Amino acid sequence: MVLALFLLLNTSPVFPQSSNVVRDIVVEGIQRIEPDTVRSYLLIQEGDAFDSKRVDRSLKSLFATGLFDDVSITQRGDSLVINVVENPIINRIAFEGNVALSDESLKAEVTLKPRVIYTRSTVQNDVERILNIYRRTGRFGATVEPKVITLEQNRIDLVFEIDEGVETEIERIRFVGNKDYSDSRLREEIRTKESAWYRFLSSDDTFDPERLNFDRELLRQFYLHEGYADFKVQSAVAELTPDRKDFFVTFTVDEGDRYQFGKIDIVVRLRDLAVEDLSAALEIRSGDWYDSRVVDSAVNAISDVVGARGFAFVDVYPRVVRNQEEKTINLTFEVGEGPRVFIERIEIVGNVRTLGKVIRREFRLVEGDAFSTTKLERSRQRIQNLNYFESVSVEEEAGSAAGMAVIKVKVTEKSTGSIAIGGGYSTDKGALADLTIAENNLLGRGQRLSLNTTLALKGSQIDLSYTEPYFLDREILSGIDIFRTTKDNQDSSSFDNSSLGGALRIGYPVTEDLSQAWKYELKQTEVTGIPANASAVVKASAGKVNISEVKHTITYDKRNNLLVPTDGYVVRAVTDVAGGIGDSQYMRNQVSVAQYYPIYDQWVLSLSGKAGYIFDLGKPLSISDRFYSSDSHLRGFENAGIGPRDRATEDALGGEWSYAASAELNFPIRFLKEVGVSGRFFTDMGSNGGIDEIGEIDDVGSLRASFGAGLSYASPFGLIGIDVGFPVLSEDFDKTQTFRVNFGTRF
Repeated sequence: MVLALFLLLNTSPVFPQSSNVVRDIVVEGIQRIEPDTVRSYLLIQEGDAFDSKRVDRSLKSLFATGLFDDVSITQRGDSLVINVVENPIINRIAFEGNVALSDESLKAEVTLKPRVIYTRSTVQNDVERILNIYRRTGRFGATVEPKVITLEQNRIDLVFEIDEGVETEIERIRFVGNKDYSDSRLREEIRTKESAWYRFLSSDDTFDPERLNFDRELLRQFYLHEGYADFKVQSAVAELTPDRKDFFVTFTVDEGDRYQFGKIDIVVRLRDLAVEDLSAALEIRSGDWYDSRVVDSAVNAISDVVGARGFAFVDVYPRVVRNQEEKTINLTFEVGEGPRVFIERIEIVGNVRTLGKVIRREFRLVEGDAFSTTKLERSRQRIQNLNYFESVSVEEEAGSAAGMAVIKVKVTEKSTGSIAIGGGYSTDKGALADLTIAENNLLGRGQRLSLNTTLALKGSQIDLSYTEPYFLDREILSGIDIFRTTKDNQDSSSFDNSSLGGALRIGYPVTEDLSQAWKYELKQTEVTGIPANASAVVKASAGKVNISEVKHTITYDKRNNLLVPTDGYVVRAVTDVAGGIGDSQYMRNQVSVAQYYPIYDQWVLSLSGKAGYIFDLGKPLSISDRFYSSDSHLRGFENAGIGPRDRATEDALGGEWSYAASAELNFPIRFLKEVGVSGRFFTDMGSNGGIDEIGEIDDVGSLRASFGAGLSYASPFGLIGIDVGFPVLSEDFDKTQTFRVNFGTRF
């Protein structure tokens, strides 16, 4: 119809020559739209002369609005007649046939919404959007057919009928041009994986073109870390197999030469700052293989040292000079005055639920401060450590004037509430079941409320806990706990003990890495279940005891990650003093230290130790107050497997002092790394002793030691750990244990 009208307008007069003036404009066919709305889009109005070009432009203007499915313009006498067919209004959008993707994820992608005008072009764009989503999930055979269901009052229901097809998997990944690293080694570095039966919980073996781009960057980073400064990924090509069901992926690479660090220099252009002040911060040595990460770390280290000496505006630039003949890279770190930039304002976006002040209080910078890259990165890390967000990005943008910067924080929130039902097994507690209800960001204020209940064959626990991380709007962590615990010690010491009580907590940072905490705990403990043939020492502790205890903890933490540290160290000292209104009177002192060394890619050596000593302040110690060895610190021995022991009953009696030390090497298992399995070698040593009671008691206080190996599996159902330990130094009365198993326990 439109084409015929266009030809008519351009080949012959549209209007009779009896009149050259439009006396009236008549709009026909409208249902929802007002006539004046239609007239407002016309380029010819009443009183204007008839003009075929202006009529043609008016026709195009009406179509461009998207409001109409069809439009025609004709002359009827002195009147211009506009006949329109309105596009319908969408009443409802539905998806049928989708299983792999939810309705919510598809609705978020399409642009059409209920109560929006339907147009064919928009529907086709949305069909392509849906297909792109399926292609990103590896379903290249998916088809989408839009169906329209006509309703009254020019409304429609729009239904996208989807055939998802099967996932298009990766049959083979090949590399071309690699000489120094095998295909199997490079496959470990990329995210895309070849399809295998054990990858049923992962989508990494389905084809995703965006993931290929990420793989190119992963390969580049790997080679740069290994010294190949000229490495390039020339192409990454995915080809369908002949049956069009799977993909072959081929990476073509140019490794280039491997470089070593050559001459390392520091040039300082700041007054009152010497090169010697910065040299100690460098961990780069001439002759080491080139590693881009080491260069970045050196820049940060120099910046930290300079910033600590009071220089607010500093620029550290690493100048790299390649020596092609000697295959070396010379580095010169130029330290000079950077641009004087101040923080104009801090903007936070993406926090729908979390209050802005919860994020702002983690910043090490405020408006008006001098800009600091180190403090900005520390702020980002602190926000990430809140564990309220899936992603956190902190970007610098130009401010309203020269020398001013705007810090924009973009966060993507995640669910912070959880109901977890778990189960598992541990060697010392037996089978267990666990129920945890927790909200880590209560009402978006950063408060934590949790209820944890654990039932085990050898113990149980219920703990209601509330924590306010910024008490009185200061960086003071406070909290309250109410708890009830029971523990079965029959296998080791012929008694059961239980505790019922509550605690008040408060903690605060002294410096960025040093923190201090106080805790007051009031509880009632009871020693029960003592058989007639138990040790006299155990029997002497039978009954209920009220304990009023103050705990002081001081921690110096320089670990790079609180959950899975790979570098740094932590030192902690704890002092418990019981007395006052309680029945027990003692002082317990404990100190622990751990150091982590990155040896190689994901190989981490950890050295740890702990020691403790308890003495009474006028009243005898209860058997439950003493130190007992732990099978987690002295593998190869049972829980309470060493230390003072009744010679006749073999009951473990606990000691007044204890110490333990471990050396452990954690490493990835290459062919199992992607399924979350890692290994470790360890050696443990320690001892436990000191008891005032007299009688037939073995208490030699000698050193015990063991060595062994273990596996950890981060399964979808919880962390599974297996250790095999072999004692090399032990006493005849010790209780040994070769296998130690933990599965899914949060006890």
